[in-house]
Amino acid sequence: MTTTLFRTIQPNNFTLLGTALFRRNSRHISVRCLNQTATTKQPSSQPRTAPKNHGSNKLDEILKDYEAVIGIETHVQLSTSTKAFCSCPNTYGSQPNTSICPVCMGLPGALPVLSSKVVDFGVRLGLALNCGLSLKSKFDRKQYFYPDLPKGYQISQFDVPIASGGYVDVDIPLEFGGGHRRFGITRVHMEEDAGKLLHSDTGDYSQVDLNRAGVPLLEIVSEPDMRSGIEAAEYGSEMQRIVRYLGVSNGNMQEGSLRCDVNISIRPIGQAEFGTKVEIKNLNAFSAMSRAIDYEITRQALLYNQGQADQIVTETRLWDEGAQKTVTMRKKEGLADYRYFPEPDLPEVILTQEYVDSVRASLPELPEAKRRRYEAMGLGIQDVLFLANDVSVAEYFDEVISKGADVKSAANWLMSDIAAYLKNEELSISDVKLTPQELAELIAAIKDETISGKIGKQILFELLAKGGTVQGMIKEKDLVQITDPVEIEKMIMKVISESPKQLEQYRSGKTKLQGFFAGQVMKMSKGKANPALLNKILLEKLNAKE
Repeated sequence: MTTTLFRTIQPNNFTLLGTALFRRNSRHISVRCLNQTATTKQPSSQPRTAPKNHGSNKLDEILKDYEAVIGIETHVQLSTSTKAFCSCPNTYGSQPNTSICPVCMGLPGALPVLSSKVVDFGVRLGLALNCGLSLKSKFDRKQYFYPDLPKGYQISQFDVPIASGGYVDVDIPLEFGGGHRRFGITRVHMEEDAGKLLHSDTGDYSQVDLNRAGVPLLEIVSEPDMRSGIEAAEYGSEMQRIVRYLGVSNGNMQEGSLRCDVNISIRPIGQAEFGTKVEIKNLNAFSAMSRAIDYEITRQALLYNQGQADQIVTETRLWDEGAQKTVTMRKKEGLADYRYFPEPDLPEVILTQEYVDSVRASLPELPEAKRRRYEAMGLGIQDVLFLANDVSVAEYFDEVISKGADVKSAANWLMSDIAAYLKNEELSISDVKLTPQELAELIAAIKDETISGKIGKQILFELLAKGGTVQGMIKEKDLVQITDPVEIEKMIMKVISESPKQLEQYRSGKTKLQGFFAGQVMKMSKGKANPALLNKILLEKLNAKE
């Protein structure tokens, strides 16, 4: 019989700022309460050689005989001001164990009180995912032990989730084959997060930070409808877009605000029965998710091909980014018995149809509807995917075209020069000084030939960095385009008269020298000559017979 000994507990050393340390020895677990600063275990500095990835051609060859079946459990950490069942602040990055109270610490006698904001966000997300809502749902206790779960159970929803039976539509980018996919949503349920373990450098103890304990989550469980890493990654990206559009979460994977656990199995094509399911964790980017899934599909298919399908076991695997492969984290001997039962300290959650209708009416335009609207405007799918990907960019674009700007021109400016500026300066669209009104003015000034496109690009970056008005800058810098053909002709004749050698070479057949003459005229006009008019008159003069 294994005996667990709890030693060296000193009550007088424990404070709300204390950190529980679970020291693992060969025969026992000891718990100590200390006020040390936790350090996260860093990966070894020793260089590792990543194995060769299975190329896409090899993966395609293997998948001729097998079909992957993929489902995803997505945990969304909600952007509420407090935790789910207490008034502790819900803030990221606080010092360990500074946002805790008797409720989220699981102390005896402390009773939970549900935040109405959690219910509101659950209803919003359920409607956005085209789910049916449970007008009467309840909370349950999910029983399991883990050092960062202070109560010994998690408050969740078991058999009556707040939303179920929905779907989400996704557009696959052209570089990955393109097309439209619809993935089913099994359920959306409300629950609380656990705490966090911070592992020591030596690996012989872990520190517990309970700041995250009790933070509200919405878990989204998909149907096993995905068949490749790309489809799964695009599904995850769409979940991130939706929660950001709704404002229910910032969706930052690096902060753990959006976490995806992927379940994968493969089966011979034509077989109805699912294969052995493997779970993958430690996916902190959608690109990593795609690579991890494709690697795992290939690993399982190779075992099938080699007659070793029995080596595919129900387990949890981690994605090793350095080695570019999945590795075993823990085996699962059977289905976990969480011994769910209704949470006795919380009443049922009862929604009225009037409330649901009011929430539905308040929903913003969601990514799928926005993409279809942009397509109807005549934009290509790549433009559509770029603009709708970020809610801030989409709102900026919508405001620009509401000011009368040409749709395609506005999209081009945002996708090219403005996007490049944001990337170089590491800014978001909300950080720039150029307002949507002024971008519309800039597009109009180029369209009506007040300024040239080249001058427009020159003043764009100053407007982005410093702000101001387009008309004010045009007037201040005397940038009005020269469109008088007589004035442009005078400049052309002056350049030709000063370049007899180049003129002779041009008329001898070196017609590429037209660019030289155009450049000299542009230089003389300080970039203000109308390019189309300049080239028209220039060709006439260069080809004129003496």
